[in-house]
Amino acid sequence: MALTEAVAAGTAAPDVVVMAVPAAPDAAYAQEPAGDGTVPAVYDTGRRALALVQSWLTDERYAGSRLVLLTGGAVTAEAGDPAPDPAQAAVWGLVRSAQTEHPGRLVLVDTDGAAASSAALLAALATDEPQLAVRAGRVRAARLVRTASATAEAAPGTAGPGGAAATEPPAFGGDGTVLVTGGTGVLGRLITRHLVARHGVRNLLLLSRSGTAADGVAEQTAELTALGAHVTVAACDAADRDALAAVLAAIPADHPLTGVVHAAGVLDDGVIGSLTPERLARVFRPKVDAAWNLHRLTRDAGLTAFVLFSSAAGVLGNAGQAGYAAANTFLDALAELRRSAGLPATSLAWGLWAQASGMTQHLGTADVRRLGRTGLLPMESDQGLALLDAALATGRPVLMPARLDTAGMRQRGEVPPLLRGLVRVPQRPATAEDPADALRERLAGRPDAERERVLLDLTRGHLAAVLGHATPEAIVPDRGLLDLGLDSLTALEFRNRLGAATGLRLSPTLIFDHPTPTAVAGHLHGRLFTDGPAEPATADGEGTPAPDEAEFRAALATIPLARFQQAGLVETLLRLAGPGTGEPAGAEAGEDGEPGESLDSMDLADLVRVALGDN
Repeated sequence: MALTEAVAAGTAAPDVVVMAVPAAPDAAYAQEPAGDGTVPAVYDTGRRALALVQSWLTDERYAGSRLVLLTGGAVTAEAGDPAPDPAQAAVWGLVRSAQTEHPGRLVLVDTDGAAASSAALLAALATDEPQLAVRAGRVRAARLVRTASATAEAAPGTAGPGGAAATEPPAFGGDGTVLVTGGTGVLGRLITRHLVARHGVRNLLLLSRSGTAADGVAEQTAELTALGAHVTVAACDAADRDALAAVLAAIPADHPLTGVVHAAGVLDDGVIGSLTPERLARVFRPKVDAAWNLHRLTRDAGLTAFVLFSSAAGVLGNAGQAGYAAANTFLDALAELRRSAGLPATSLAWGLWAQASGMTQHLGTADVRRLGRTGLLPMESDQGLALLDAALATGRPVLMPARLDTAGMRQRGEVPPLLRGLVRVPQRPATAEDPADALRERLAGRPDAERERVLLDLTRGHLAAVLGHATPEAIVPDRGLLDLGLDSLTALEFRNRLGAATGLRLSPTLIFDHPTPTAVAGHLHGRLFTDGPAEPATADGEGTPAPDEAEFRAALATIPLARFQQAGLVETLLRLAGPGTGEPAGAEAGEDGEPGESLDSMDLADLVRVALGDN
């Protein structure tokens, strides 16, 4: 009997479910020029992995289970491993973000398929490690380590697989041409100036979709020319293979292409439940398609440098960036693939730059604080450029140049498994009490009013932490959670923190079902103590109070557009409403081609799912 049938028939769901990541069909490998289907395979595998993860996270039958996702050849775990499969590698980036958003629900395991590895895997799953590789029966856990560098003192944050140092960065070629995608953006300007001033590059070809129409291009060109460089700016989407080939063919023979820096990219952030194949494709195109085109079209050009600007989002699994993380782990895999073929390549999984760019200008103070809790601190431009040189000097294919808040993590005692090799914290005594058990013991035997006061203090404390307030007193107990400043990502972090503190599995709709700190505290009390006040049942019988739908819709109508923008809900709501399609609001077609639901026809539970991005 299939697992789903067994559970439906009343059998309890297992604690662990193991599934292989669906591979792209063989037909995909004939869809690209020269019979190379790597890019379509990445798209197809990414879509399949996304669907699997979304299905798992929304299936209540497995709410108390862990899903172990098996990949093959997604990571390089030890010497002798072949270069990673780019499609499988991209899955690791996507799932890492899902792990951050839903702690304890997903495990990544890369296996060689050996019988000894299958046996070792069973023992490994008893640990709390979220990312493992198994080779010939040997189990390895994922860890970042510092990489030795000739300029390590100037760049203490460079991290990677570790290795010996080189003495000089790779040469970009003095008289050759260096192509830079995204070269007219804020980060591109920093890098191109550094290439000229520090690395002696004298011929630059800057590609962007806007070309000479991009803001500040004239000033950038004048500055680089004054530094002694010849600059050509071209409007070209590197994801368009034919357009890129035409630009490359126009490079003069007396200044042949010697280096590539791929710094282009776009964001389309959203929690894992809100992503769609179309949103994945939007992020993949400037990263995956463009990088692969650059690789294929220049592999016989005799390059001396091929630098890919990846992101720490793919390594650390930033919440809300599953698509972006997947695209960047593809870049990391491509660098290793090129190196295995004897071609130059360096993929740099950048941390957070302090200077706002097209990729980071949307970040507010709260976003920076949230990233800080993942271990990332903003780095100034001079630090970033020093890290660039230090990383290139190592000669390694993949590194993460970043400024890490090791002191803060050590002080908080919250260190993600991936960073445990960099941050040592005192080991918790074996007899130490679990925080959730300690909370229950603290509340046991106390009057209801006192219990709710303690739980309100707990709720306000975690809200203050995720919103960046110095003290819980800044949180008004009866003020709406959205009015306090929660958005989709901070709401997710708030829910995860409360879940860890109480030992409860809390609903994704927590902040809508219980829209004030006081209401959340009352909900926690009802869940923790059976002798606490019973919660009113909803129409679905799940024990969550249901506000009147007319009142709920009236409340939605009073919320300014800016609030929806801050919470990241505008795109989802507009997509459901169907603007710009020529159809009436709500007539957007579903997957089967039939008109989709309108907002007016959706019940309260559906509206809440939309608002949380779980549609």
